[in-house]
Amino acid sequence: MKSVIITKPGTIEIQEVEIPSISPYQALVKTEMVAFCNATDSKLINGHFPGEDTYPMALGHENVGIVTEVGSKVKNFAVGDRVIGGLIADFGSQGIHSAWGGFSEYVVVNDFEVLKEEGLATPEQGCWDSFEIQNTVPADIQPEEAVISCTWREILGAFKDFRLEPGKKVLVFGSGPVGLSFVKLGKLFGLAQVDIVDKSPAKLEIAKKMGADHTYTSEEVESEEFIAATNRSYDTIIDAVGLPSIVNTGLPLIKMAGDICVYGVMTQNPTLDMSRAPYNFNLYMHRWPTRPEEKAAMTTLAQWIREGKLSASDFISHRFKMDQLEEAYNAIKRNEVIKTVLTF
Repeated sequence: MKSVIITKPGTIEIQEVEIPSISPYQALVKTEMVAFCNATDSKLINGHFPGEDTYPMALGHENVGIVTEVGSKVKNFAVGDRVIGGLIADFGSQGIHSAWGGFSEYVVVNDFEVLKEEGLATPEQGCWDSFEIQNTVPADIQPEEAVISCTWREILGAFKDFRLEPGKKVLVFGSGPVGLSFVKLGKLFGLAQVDIVDKSPAKLEIAKKMGADHTYTSEEVESEEFIAATNRSYDTIIDAVGLPSIVNTGLPLIKMAGDICVYGVMTQNPTLDMSRAPYNFNLYMHRWPTRPEEKAAMTTLAQWIREGKLSASDFISHRFKMDQLEEAYNAIKRNEVIKTVLTF
């Protein structure tokens, strides 16, 4: 089967690898569609993701597929089920390191609930935390919505960590897929006001269509006039990019005891300019998903999808075949892409 492999920093290619064999607690899944995670996958490809420096490595963690085979102990997957979150944790003797390995023609899902019941859901037993979010999706959820739900459920799952509640006033920095998801999901969730900042006028227009109440350029929010007019009225600032400069830009905009929330892996050590901050504030770093919240979010997402309130077509800007992998990645590097999906 084919799999996307990072052979060295900056180089990706499609290689032939062995179809994974499954244990009694696993199911084999034939991939229908995968989606690039613009931030994480780009950092992995370029060798900038902390702790991932063993090559060659197999890429990908956003995918959807159909179960084709189940192990003897499996209770929560059946042949024909549509599932998300499949990966290949172990490439055996093939000499390939797994950076989830989800961009493969076949992937594996683990029956986490059975592993937990039998006391096997521990790192010592080879259980990754990712196993908990390898779940079926309702049969009426189509592949495009299912694969983009890999992004949506992680973001919606972060709402609790960020203390987001209906009625709050929020400013989001960055109108990539993460920032736009905070806007779209935040308005559906009941946030009173969601504003967004980006340097790209074209992306700010997309954010307006997603429901952003106000859009601003980076220069606008850094001006003394904006800071004075805002008068520390934001409950929450969300950095959807992961830059220390954004954290410092947000400090004079939040209320007393307000929240600065960083979503994603920050590759630089932040230095806070405390002269710009209120006396009391909270800094939340969401570098890794909270798995139970991420898993639970799928129920809400499925309902919004059924009601026509949430559609993958709003987010998917590019579609490619897997043999157009380089073309897809180059579009991401040119900052043209909201989300891109690929099929084998």
